[in-house]
Amino acid sequence: MARTADLQSRPISAGPGPVVEPSGQVATWVTASVLALASAAVLARLPFLGRPLSPDEGGFLMVAQQWAPGPSLYGAYWVDRPPLLITLFQLAGAIGGGAVGLRLLGALCVGSVVLLAAALARAVARSMGGSTQPGRVVTRVAATAAVFLVSPLFGASEVDGELLALPFVLAGLVATLRARSGARAALGWWAAAGVLGVCAAAVKQNMLEVFVAAAVVLVAQSRRRPAHALLSAGAFLAGATTATLGLVAWAALHGTTAAGLWDAIVTFRLEASSVIARSAPATTHTRALGVAGAFVATGAVGVLAVASTPTLRRGAAFRPTVVGVVAAAVVGWEAVAVVAGGSYWLHYLVGTVPGLVLCAAVAARTGRVRRTALDVVLAYAASVAALGVVVTAMSPIGTPASDLAVERYLTVHSRPGDTGVVAFGDPVLLQAAHLSSPYPELWSLPVRVRDPRLEELAQVLRSADRPTWVVVDGDSLGTWGVDASRAQPVLEHDYRQVWGDGDRHVFHTRTPPR
Repeated sequence: MARTADLQSRPISAGPGPVVEPSGQVATWVTASVLALASAAVLARLPFLGRPLSPDEGGFLMVAQQWAPGPSLYGAYWVDRPPLLITLFQLAGAIGGGAVGLRLLGALCVGSVVLLAAALARAVARSMGGSTQPGRVVTRVAATAAVFLVSPLFGASEVDGELLALPFVLAGLVATLRARSGARAALGWWAAAGVLGVCAAAVKQNMLEVFVAAAVVLVAQSRRRPAHALLSAGAFLAGATTATLGLVAWAALHGTTAAGLWDAIVTFRLEASSVIARSAPATTHTRALGVAGAFVATGAVGVLAVASTPTLRRGAAFRPTVVGVVAAAVVGWEAVAVVAGGSYWLHYLVGTVPGLVLCAAVAARTGRVRRTALDVVLAYAASVAALGVVVTAMSPIGTPASDLAVERYLTVHSRPGDTGVVAFGDPVLLQAAHLSSPYPELWSLPVRVRDPRLEELAQVLRSADRPTWVVVDGDSLGTWGVDASRAQPVLEHDYRQVWGDGDRHVFHTRTPPR
């Protein structure tokens, strides 16, 4: 007992200890439990296969379907996202062409994340040493991933960058901890971690958990074996560099430059944060409170609380483990990423799943009281998630009536070759009506940052390639962070309103485009 306790509290400067492998019967039970959890998480998403696309989902599909050399970053369109995300949406389009293919890809991601969470639990056990206690650790960690990836309060039903990046993040964390565990192929694991870390960031640029974890582990290694840590860092950087060059080359084949990607992924985000801080309406703060409330209501904050409470033994000082520091660093980064996102949509919380999984792994390894507390939290979280799935599945889920009316009008009245612009930020309307856009900005935030005076939009509305249709939400093109004084007169002079329903207004060009 004393030997096990010592292994479970190995200080940050210590290496991994020995691992006690589970019996064959226990290992079979654990495998069956993990597969059941993964299957349940996938099945919980099936009722939503046909749900309408969100603006992000519809917009990314529009970008992916036409990504080829063109006048903007991704063909005809500009979006502040890295290239692997667009590639995955191309894959979703190949699977099913629309919502169903995207939902199936999302379900596949969820199932793989649950399996990878189990692998991460085993890597944690190998890294911390002692008995793996698979029934106490692996299933709890897999359950953590499954519960929060089906909870509607996490916005998990939407297939967005956070969800699609998770398999790469979890696999990268597994590789990082396997590299630390002293495996024979440690340098190979480090290289794999570098590749996976870049892939995760190439889906969602703020998903940098693998880099954070690698930095913590490498610093810990440098205290014991500086030369080995230097070799490990070299292998990690080699993997990351190879993946980066491959992705840049893949993007270049589609006409997307490295400089353009840097501007979209890094420079734009800094500018966007400034615009949001300066001009965002009160609804942004309301959404921020909603995200914080959802994190509490789902029980996610309970997982963090259980993991962060130190287990003190009589006469022993608290000494953090490497895995514990990794978990804390990852959670800290994810908190920064959610806050820095600025717009505070619920699906931001999906990006906190790696930190929750690591915290569950740490909590399940240390002490019966902590494991019991984790069980209580997971039981509550599972109840909330199950109730949310049932209520959402039974509720009528459809496109808002005003959006549906716009889609129907455009579908009925548009002709082959027609184009459209939505002012601003609802590209799914164009996607549903099968209309392309001559204006490269499909989302509202890029408009506010890149075209705040609507000078580019005014030029498009006056050009020979002017859109056939313009959809306006509200009485004018004006909205927060936008000066419509240049584009509004052009709209009023060159277009006429042909339909209106509530705040939605549809305009048709007076002069046919070229």
